[in-house]
Amino acid sequence: MRILFLTHAFNSLTQRLYVELTALGHEVSIEFDIDDRVTAEAVALWRPELVVAPFLKRRIPESIWRAQRCIVIHPGIEGDRGPSALDWAIADGETEWGVTALEANAEMDAGDVWASVGFAMRDAAKGSLYRNEVTEAAVTAIGLVLERLAQPGFRPRPLDPARPGVRGRLRPPMRQPDRAIDWSRDDTAAVLRKIRAADGFPGVHDEIHGLPVALFDAHPEDALRRRHASAAPGTVLATRDGAVCRATVDGAVWITHLRRIDGQEPSFKLPAATVLGERLAGVPEAPLAPDAVVDGATWRPIRYEEQGAVGYVHFPFYNGAMGTRHCEQLRAAVALAKARPTRVIVLLGGPDFWSNGIHLNLIEAAAQPADESWRNIEAMNDLVREILLTERQMTVAALQGNAGAGGVFLALAADRVYARDGVILNPHYKAMGNLYGSEYWTYLLPRRVGPARAQAITGNRLPLGAGEAARVGLVDGHFGTTPAAFRAEIARRAAVWAAAPGLAAELAAKRARRAADEAQAPLAGYRAAEMERMRLNFYGFDASYHVARHHFVHKLPRSRTPLHLARHRRPAGGAPASRS
Repeated sequence: MRILFLTHAFNSLTQRLYVELTALGHEVSIEFDIDDRVTAEAVALWRPELVVAPFLKRRIPESIWRAQRCIVIHPGIEGDRGPSALDWAIADGETEWGVTALEANAEMDAGDVWASVGFAMRDAAKGSLYRNEVTEAAVTAIGLVLERLAQPGFRPRPLDPARPGVRGRLRPPMRQPDRAIDWSRDDTAAVLRKIRAADGFPGVHDEIHGLPVALFDAHPEDALRRRHASAAPGTVLATRDGAVCRATVDGAVWITHLRRIDGQEPSFKLPAATVLGERLAGVPEAPLAPDAVVDGATWRPIRYEEQGAVGYVHFPFYNGAMGTRHCEQLRAAVALAKARPTRVIVLLGGPDFWSNGIHLNLIEAAAQPADESWRNIEAMNDLVREILLTERQMTVAALQGNAGAGGVFLALAADRVYARDGVILNPHYKAMGNLYGSEYWTYLLPRRVGPARAQAITGNRLPLGAGEAARVGLVDGHFGTTPAAFRAEIARRAAVWAAAPGLAAELAAKRARRAADEAQAPLAGYRAAEMERMRLNFYGFDASYHVARHHFVHKLPRSRTPLHLARHRRPAGGAPASRS
């Protein structure tokens, strides 16, 4: 089937649906929703049999939906309408939610229902729910739509709020007064709900030490509040690795990221301590080592634990972004794990993201972005090298969540790479202003997939699903429908690998291969060649990387759809890059 995706952006849900439908043999082209004229032009050029709107912020033009079947994916239960579906679901403490596939009509989210798929709500942020439960339900819903389209007698049911079992209703956009935290009255659970319901966008507007900010990414804290029992709610109790801890009426919360809303720059999300700067003078630091045993809830960017002969390194960095300091801390954690008497080290990343490479927001905020870009990529390279040169243990990259750019090649430094079913990989850099990339990818990728396939993978700028990544050799396997199921299976396998009598021979063979590779072409040579190309990206006459980074960080709207996505806009005979 010829399908046109009409979407506001090529976000995680859109990418997952693209991967699923192309794997089924459908011809999919993508158009960013810029204006009615562009949309009409896309439909005329592609002549789709179906238009799918996975992520749309406005109505589909009437001239389109009257002439063409258009299916809208709405992240809400049947009957739910409005742009703040998940926000209200989290704020209201819903325990069951869902995704509805609707046929577009004159009213937003009010068309005939083709499919409705439910799921249990987790105590999690909006972005996490969207990337996991909503995405899985949307995949199922689109599958049902395609099945029902093939049934000649099937007719979608009209949306009827009065029908028994229809719980959804029209809700207004959630505004900042709906989100406001009353620190003198809201308990920890309420504060967490409010910040999690605003995760990603727009954040919760508040004020910290006199600075108006939006709050993002909150986590509960137990021990610090007990030490500061007399502190007034809202007080900043401590800082840790860029986050701030604030007292609530019955506990405390860590807030990892803020965005200035006072009209001053930088006006994008950054670590909380970076935004507050000197306003935190006198606030104590509360460091916590990755391997420290903690009684009660807390937050830290990196955690190390052991189960028998297996060491686990967790690094759930916010949005998968890894700044210079993150890379340095993670390298130290890997070194700590290597020094332990374990036989297997599992690198788990976080449940939403494994890693998305260098931290573009921190780079954009730096006084000299080119210099910070260089420092960040060098720190990533040091981390990759630390993993690559692990001699006494088998290393396993366990991708619970999505990975992009240098984060994919970070994973390839491990001996074995596994991904959760549904994970999306973007193993390329070119979309960021033709960035060349480092992380030893010119060594790591060809040794896994071969030179020709490595060139195709990095050149096509398209996402890979876990299944295709396994087929081409980028990962060793995929399993687990949820992060929890994936972690459980990884733990089972890791215990088997650690107890295997042949592990010593396998490690010896690994050391021999590394020595042979080093003799043929030293790692330092790969790194030097990559960094020479990166020098041109950072300091050369072509400012494409700096322009693309600025647009990405400031979330500037696209003026057109890139040709690698918009197949209908390629020159006659233009073909997508090979994915094999």
